[in-house]
Amino acid sequence: MTRLYTYFRSSAAYRVRIALNLKGLEYEAVAVHLLKEGGQQKKPEYLALNPQGLVPALDVDGHVLGQSLAIMEYLDETRPQPPLLPADPLGRARVRAIAQAIACDIHPINNLRVLQYLSGQLGLDQAAKDEWYRHWVQSGLQAVEAMLSDKGQFCHGDRPGLADCCLVPQVFNARRFQCDLSVLPKIMAISERCEALPAFAQAAPANQPDFE
Repeated sequence: MTRLYTYFRSSAAYRVRIALNLKGLEYEAVAVHLLKEGGQQKKPEYLALNPQGLVPALDVDGHVLGQSLAIMEYLDETRPQPPLLPADPLGRARVRAIAQAIACDIHPINNLRVLQYLSGQLGLDQAAKDEWYRHWVQSGLQAVEAMLSDKGQFCHGDRPGLADCCLVPQVFNARRFQCDLSVLPKIMAISERCEALPAFAQAAPANQPDFE
């Protein structure tokens, strides 16, 4: 059985849950609580699986894989239908660029360990930390909005793929922190179409066994 080490609110794990659902792949969800017990991701038994101490990790085909984008591309290469990436090189490059703008530029400076460092070591109060979060999310998503075209129902064409797997969790986080999404009409339209699909709805944080 494929096992996904996940946390209901982790946007990186959320991406992989969507991808697994889009591919119709069954998996066992193993909850790794990022706050309880000082962070279960820091325990030796989890670090033995994923030395970075991050979620997700996917135990599949006899190997444990880390990093959500790497996991999704592995799934696409080993289980190619339905595809997460377009068939043409230019299309693949465009989808990867959108996905990486979210997963590599927006998310890393706003994830839990960064926010904990801001409040812990740097002593920022909650208001300053929230302002940090909103600034980077809103400026990053404005760039993604400009990267999207008016053609197709999703980030690239009329079928959801890798970029949509990244976009929807980031929109979820933006809503949590009350970011201004009114200036992002293309992003919001795509996100709403995605959220109406079972693969996305089933992957949503509120529908996870470890939701709290």
